[in-house]
Amino acid sequence: MEMRILGQGLEVSKLGLGCMSISGAYGPKLSRDESNALLRRAVELGVTHFDTAEMYGPFTSEEMVGEALEPVRDEVVIATKFGFRIDPEKGANVRAGRSTTGFDSTPAHIREVCEASLKRLRTDRIDLFYQHRVDPDVPIEDVAGTVGELVKEGKVRHFGMSEAPLDLIRRAHATFPVTALQNEYSLWTRDVEAGMLPALREMGIGLVPFSPLGRGFLTGSLKPGEVPEGDWRAAMPRFKGEAAETNYRLVEALHALAQKTGHSAGQLALAWVMAQGDDVSPIPGTRKIERLEENAGAAAIELGADDLAAIESAFPQDEVVGGRYA
Repeated sequence: MEMRILGQGLEVSKLGLGCMSISGAYGPKLSRDESNALLRRAVELGVTHFDTAEMYGPFTSEEMVGEALEPVRDEVVIATKFGFRIDPEKGANVRAGRSTTGFDSTPAHIREVCEASLKRLRTDRIDLFYQHRVDPDVPIEDVAGTVGELVKEGKVRHFGMSEAPLDLIRRAHATFPVTALQNEYSLWTRDVEAGMLPALREMGIGLVPFSPLGRGFLTGSLKPGEVPEGDWRAAMPRFKGEAAETNYRLVEALHALAQKTGHSAGQLALAWVMAQGDDVSPIPGTRKIERLEENAGAAAIELGADDLAAIESAFPQDEVVGGRYA
């Protein structure tokens, strides 16, 4: 698979793998054998970029990633995150964030998370360490400075931020270079294009889009009214009622376009995201090997200007109904 460079020289595969779902975000947690098979198949397909976080599970996603990738540790890039206080006694419910009790990006806590994540991931360094969400009570300079110290100590290689506002990214970057920003980005969520993406390129920061398949909706496999009971997507405006019906018509148009080219709607959606720049590495998640293989196939799709225009015409952003979150 083609490789790309994020920010400060971090080489990753064109397409990565988000590892939130393996710990139970979309259905039951995978078994040890299932997660090992999935993650190792990703490596066979050329995926080198694996994204997890301590709050996924909580903790179980990191453990699963660590076990599966230990035999190939030097061949892959592992990203994880800090920034929350986690209370395991509240139970594993990453879907609603109920295992978290608030933000915590204090320097001492960042160091605690780093040490714990290193153990769960069975590694001596974290390739990309993100602040999961901004902590309003801790100056971003303290956060960036602490991660910078961890880099100097060899425990972390690169610093990332997730869903952070541009002014804080600039302040953090001035303290210690930011390698990547992780934000939602897909055909139905294109907010980053207006001001964020040009600014990231000005600073030399890569973009890691999460939910590039619209949490599965853009594949066409999740029809209106079919969100499973208890699934956290059921509370999201885009998946409900008339909004879901309207949005699904856009998915059908994308599917019709994809059929003409011999691809799936999901592959076309992923190819569109990857075509937005060589500094973009999306991390679609999945629990199924067949979906993983389908997604990996999208990395080989080359889209020209006419192809991109046709996709955007079939799925116009201004016709998407409903917000990202309730």
